[in-house]
Amino acid sequence: MNAASPDTDSPRYLALNCTLKGEAQDSSTQVLLDHVTGLLHERGWKGSTVRVVDRNVAFGVTEDEGDGDGWPQIHQELLAADLLVWGTPIWLGHPSSVTQMAFERVDSLIADTDDRNQMRSVDKLAIAAVVGNEDGAHMVGSQVFQGLNDAGFTIPPGGMTYWVGEAMQGTDLKDLDEIPEKTASTAATMVANATHLAQLLRDRPFPTLDD
Repeated sequence: MNAASPDTDSPRYLALNCTLKGEAQDSSTQVLLDHVTGLLHERGWKGSTVRVVDRNVAFGVTEDEGDGDGWPQIHQELLAADLLVWGTPIWLGHPSSVTQMAFERVDSLIADTDDRNQMRSVDKLAIAAVVGNEDGAHMVGSQVFQGLNDAGFTIPPGGMTYWVGEAMQGTDLKDLDEIPEKTASTAATMVANATHLAQLLRDRPFPTLDD
C-alpha cells in the first residue's frame, strides 16, 4: 500500500476496551472510554468501541489464528482507523491480561509492511485511557505505549488520561456522578493533541524507507 493521499473523509478511531468484564457488566474502563470518544465525536470523528472479551479473540501472535478467531475483524477495524484508543484497567499494578493478549495479536503488525517499507500502522496514532483503584497508572501507561510504539503507532504529547481511586477501598470510576475535573482536563488535552497530529499525518504520511 502506497502512502495515502489526503482525503475529505471524516477521521476514524477504534477504541479497544480491555476490561475483564463482559458487555452485560458495568465497566469503569468503558466509562472513561465513552468520555474520550465523546470528545472525539465533538471534533467530527467517527468510530466504534470494541470490548475485546466479547469478540472470542484467540491466543496467538498472528493476524488470524483460525476458525472462530475474533481478532481478524478487529484487525481490519484497526487498519481502517486513524487513531487507536486503548482502554485498560489496572490489575496488580499492571495492564489487564486482556491487554496483554491483545498486544500479542497487535505484534503481527511489526512484520506487516507496505510499499513504503513501513509498518501498515505507521500513519496511525494511539492514546490510552487507564482506570484502577490503586497506584500504577504511569506504570501501565508506559507498558501500553511501549507495546504500541513497537507496533508502529505514534504517541502524541500527553497521550494518556487516567483515574485511580484511593488505595484499599471500593469506589470505582463508574460509581462517580461525573468524570473528575483533572481526568477530564487531561483527556481534553490528549484528544486535542491527538486529533491535531492525526490530521498532520493524514495530510503528510511518513516517507518511503530504503531497503
